[in-house]
Amino acid sequence: MILTRFTVALAALGAWCALATAAAAPAFELPGVPAQARDSVGALFQTLDGSPASTPRVDADAVTMVPVTLAQLEDQLRRPDVRASIGKGTIAVLYSNVDQPFRTAFTSVIRGIQEGTSLPVRSYAVEARADPIDLNAMLRRNGTRIVIALGRQGLAAAAGLDRDISVLVGGVLLLSDSDNLAGISLTPDPAMLFARLRELLPELRRVIVVYNPKNSEWLIRLAREAARAQGLELAAFVAGDMARAVQLYPQLIATADGRRDAVWLPHDATTVEEGTILPLVLRETGNGGVPLFSSNVLHEKKGALFAMVPNNVEMGRTLASSALSMLSGGARARSLAPSRTLQTAIDLRTASHVGVQLGERRQRGFDFVFPQP
Repeated sequence: MILTRFTVALAALGAWCALATAAAAPAFELPGVPAQARDSVGALFQTLDGSPASTPRVDADAVTMVPVTLAQLEDQLRRPDVRASIGKGTIAVLYSNVDQPFRTAFTSVIRGIQEGTSLPVRSYAVEARADPIDLNAMLRRNGTRIVIALGRQGLAAAAGLDRDISVLVGGVLLLSDSDNLAGISLTPDPAMLFARLRELLPELRRVIVVYNPKNSEWLIRLAREAARAQGLELAAFVAGDMARAVQLYPQLIATADGRRDAVWLPHDATTVEEGTILPLVLRETGNGGVPLFSSNVLHEKKGALFAMVPNNVEMGRTLASSALSMLSGGARARSLAPSRTLQTAIDLRTASHVGVQLGERRQRGFDFVFPQP
């Protein structure tokens, strides 16, 4: 009997250590950032807001050992989540080794991953040229069954992993369908953008967008369906280079009706280039009274009516749920999905300029309001 209890205790101790590793998440406090913004918008909003940020530490090997009795260990072993986690291995997160404020976005996603699973989660900051042999060896020593790659460097490092290690992707902007990767893009779901647009401007009938098919064809396909669902026409115009985009925007905005048309700026490096094209579009829409909304939250303070940004912690929880499904033998998604757990920033001055009046009650429906009261 004593031997049996000792064997059970050893098994439970292994499960308890695994849980302790997963639970050893640091408290990611962001000094100077409003409580509403913490753990959500992360680096993108901090860049917009200009608030300072600390450098959270994600320790891949931090394990907190807590003195427990034999009875407590047996109680832990009986928990369904602990029993389900035994033998499933660990989840590894490979994230880009970048400086603040962008690092905070990754640590917020990692917090969500840790909160979304009882499995051990180990996090590694990697360079784009990480040695695949060393990385594979390290992951296997730690019992890794699935990797969540965050950011371009995390994705590049994951590309060299052994094929029996499953990979999910997060924290990246644009990937084509041909990449055959599963995960969540930083790009907001057009359905969420258009729903918010109709809420603000119920008389709106058409959304104008200029895009490069090499970057955004997959997104425009989703946008066409989303527009139809909202009773909108998506007027999408192709620009294969910046010169064509510079030609198109003034023509399209000049013929737009500010009461029925709006211009959408997706994440597209060609047609929404920051140095030349963005100032042009802001000037033209501002002069013409045509509403402008964006997938990039940084544009909101520059004159966009509203913009949407992923909630990083919720993205992490969603990635964790997908990882658990894959570990349980669920079907693996074969495409990158846009972000659907989003927060919205709105500019009251731009809203007033296009005839949208937002009282205090309506303002509470937005996560970030500028200028600050």
